[in-house]
This record gives sequence, C-alpha cells and structure tokens, in this order.
Amino acid sequence: MLTPARTPSRPRGDRPGPAARADERAYIRLLAVLDTAVLAVAILVGYVARFGDEEPSGSEIPYVVVAPGLLLAWLISLRVLRCYDDRVLGYGADEYRRVSSASLRLAGGIAITGYIADVGVSRGFLAISFAVGTVGLEVARFAARKRLHRARDRGAGWSRKVLVVGDTAHVLELVHTLRREPYAGYHVVGACIPDALLAPVPQRLGDVPVVGSFRGIPEAATAIGADTVAVTASGELTATRLRRLGWQLEGTGVDLVVAPALTDVAGPRIHTRPVAGLPLIHVEAPEFRGARKLVKGLVDRSLSFVALTLLLPLLVVIALAIKLGSRGPVLFRQTRVGQGGEEFGVFKFRTMVVNADALLAELAARNETDGLMFKMRDDPRVTRIGRLLRKWSLDELPQLVNVLLGQMSLVGPRPPLPSEVARYDGDVARRLLVKPGMTGLWQVSGRSDLSWEDGIRLDLYYVENWSLAADLTILWKTFGAVVNSRGAY
Repeated sequence: MLTPARTPSRPRGDRPGPAARADERAYIRLLAVLDTAVLAVAILVGYVARFGDEEPSGSEIPYVVVAPGLLLAWLISLRVLRCYDDRVLGYGADEYRRVSSASLRLAGGIAITGYIADVGVSRGFLAISFAVGTVGLEVARFAARKRLHRARDRGAGWSRKVLVVGDTAHVLELVHTLRREPYAGYHVVGACIPDALLAPVPQRLGDVPVVGSFRGIPEAATAIGADTVAVTASGELTATRLRRLGWQLEGTGVDLVVAPALTDVAGPRIHTRPVAGLPLIHVEAPEFRGARKLVKGLVDRSLSFVALTLLLPLLVVIALAIKLGSRGPVLFRQTRVGQGGEEFGVFKFRTMVVNADALLAELAARNETDGLMFKMRDDPRVTRIGRLLRKWSLDELPQLVNVLLGQMSLVGPRPPLPSEVARYDGDVARRLLVKPGMTGLWQVSGRSDLSWEDGIRLDLYYVENWSLAADLTILWKTFGAVVNSRGAY
C-alpha cells in the first residue's frame, strides 16, 4: 500500500554505491589471499608427502620452479573461470562448482601437456597437491561465505544495493522475498512504479521509498547509489521497454536482473531455451518416483542402520536417564501421517510427563506458534532430562528405527499429526507426496522459531526440489543447528 512519507534528499557525496563497491573489492581481495595461502600449503603438502626428506629425481625442471609455476597457473585458472565474479560470490552453489571446475580443468590440462611433452614431474606430487588444494579451496570459500553471511545478518558486510521495478503488488512481494534471506546479499534501497501510480508527495511501499517511475529508472538507480536493478512483473514493462532499459544501463556498472513470477523452484529444474528470440523458461516436473527415489531409500536405510549401531551405547545411557528421572515408559510412540496419508507410529524418547496429552487443553491458550502446531518455550509438561534431550535433539534419535522400517526418511518434511492433516488445504497437502524426515529445511532454518507459513513454505520447497546432494547438505547443516540449539524447545 502506498503511503506518503518524508524522504530527505541524499547528498551526491553520500551514496551507498561506492562504499558497497569498496566492500565488494575488499571481499574479493580476501578470497584471493585465502586462495593463494591454501594453494601454497597444498603444494607444500604435496611435495612433502611425495618426497619427504629425499631429493627429487627424474625431473628436467627443478621443483623450485615447478611449485611457483603451479601456484601461478592455478590462480590464473581460478581467474579465467571467473571464480571471483561478484555475481556468484556469497550465495548459491555456482561459486563452488566454478572453483572445482577450475582445479579439475587445470589438472587435466597439466596431465595432457605432461604426457605430450614428456615432462618428468611426479604424478604423485600433482595428485596430492590437487586433491588437497581443491578441498582446501572449497573449505576456505565456505568459511569466508559464513563470515560474510553473519555480517549481512547484522546489516553489515558487502551486499548489493537493489532498485526494484514493477507494479506495487509485485514490488512488495519481491521485497519480502529478498528480506526473508538477508544473507543472500540483496538490500532493497528503492522502488520505481508505473507513472499512473505516482503521487505529488513522497511515497513508500511499506518502508521502501519510491524514487521514480519507469521513465527514469537509470537516473533513479544513480540517485540512490543502486548497483542492481531488479525488474519484476508489470503490464507496462513490455519486452521492448525492458530491452531498451538494458541498453540504457550499459556501461553504468549497474546490473539488470529479471525476477520471474515463478518462485520456489530450484535451479536444476529450470532450463532456458531461446525460441523465436524469446528466452522461454522450461520447468521440469518434480520427481516423486523412479531410480533416484530407490537410491534415496537405500541410502536412508543404510545410514540409519549404521547410525543405530554406532549410537547404541548412547541410546542405552539416555534410556537409563529417562527411567531414573521420572515415572513412565522410556519411549513415546505417537501417531503421525506419512507419505500418501498413511498413518504410522513415530518413536521418540519420552521428554514429558506421562499425562502430557491430558494437560494440553489447559495450555492451549499459551500456544506460541501461529499455525496448527502447539509450541511453548517453557512447557511445564517437559521433564528435567527432557529439556536436555530436546536442546540437543537427542529425543529424536529413536526415529532412526522409523527410517530403517521405511516409514520415514533421514531428510524430508516434518511428520504431521492427524489433527493437523485434517485441516490441510490443497497446497499444504503436497507435503504428503514424500516421506517425512528426521530433519529437513525447517530444522536447519530455525525449527520452532519459524512461523507456520515459513515452515510450510520450506517443506513444500523440499518436496518440489529434493535431491540427494541437497539431502547431504541438509544433514551437514543439521549438525550445526543441533550444536547451536537453534529453535529447540
């Protein structure tokens, strides 16, 4: 909704653009220093592991020349493969793919050149150096990214200054989407709306100032120091006007991005194909069966069996602590709804008093969540040992049995109660197209701290875009979420 607001004019010397570019260059310099240090260590490790205290022999080129040459070639490869492109830094998987591709291509090029030229450089030295260096580069990039994300969450760090262009409803939707994940690095600083909606007084869309119309988008971007123009849906922004906007932004240092109406669809399902000069977006249907599903089930059961075997002593200790701490059974079996609406009994370590369900009605008015679930930060029904188990998510370890039985997956949507499912609408019911999981996007994104709407959105995103690679990433992030006890109560 448009509301008049007083927007003080910004002096020309006080624009956020140059500062943002300086932060960006500082971050890129940090990555270059980290990459150089990692590669130097990797080459040294390769040399020591291959030769130790021995003097290298059989090489026409001394290793005092080979080592610096390999370091320089590796850095050039990273630069040529655009591993320092600001469009891929700080968010998404493309940065990691480019780093791996640069390393693998260089390794392949050196292997082919060495074979053709018959250069006697030790293959063991190269293999160890490339293995250690590639892994080290990925780890260093991950650490730098996490540091950047923490800075962005605090409102600091390098972020893109975004001018959003479109109809008011679509502008507000895009602003909400970008602010939902501040660590992605897109900070909205202004909006341009159709000429017909402009008022003679300063306006705002929520708390975003309206800085112009479609007629002066480049000038508006310059005035507020934006380095990115994000165009969303609008009837007035025809293909011709959008193409002309791209021409106007050439040479200004301002990037143009187009936000389609299609949301919550992962990259691997999206393919762009030019047809008659139009970049048509093809969206593949989600995959709910087939070979990949069989592999996922096999991986789930294998890992759950291994985990149960390794964690057996811990499970015994927890069971004894529960038995000694309060009256009642060790395990709690609750009916939940699984894939296709089929009900099953989910296993948990008991963390509440034995009559917890009977006391729920008395506590309903103190529910701290806005959806169909009941969540209460200081629930009086939770036992002393139960609070400790919940803090570290140890109460959910018996669900490994459900995974082993094929009722659950290691990663998936949260298993709902039958009472929740009875109130599902058509969209939310799509959560039941896959097996529920012990962990999922909801857990690594905040668990009980999330709103009902955000939890459902994350579950539906997983259902539509699941993959084995994403499962492994979520399992890795789960350890961090458990250690930090985010949203656990």
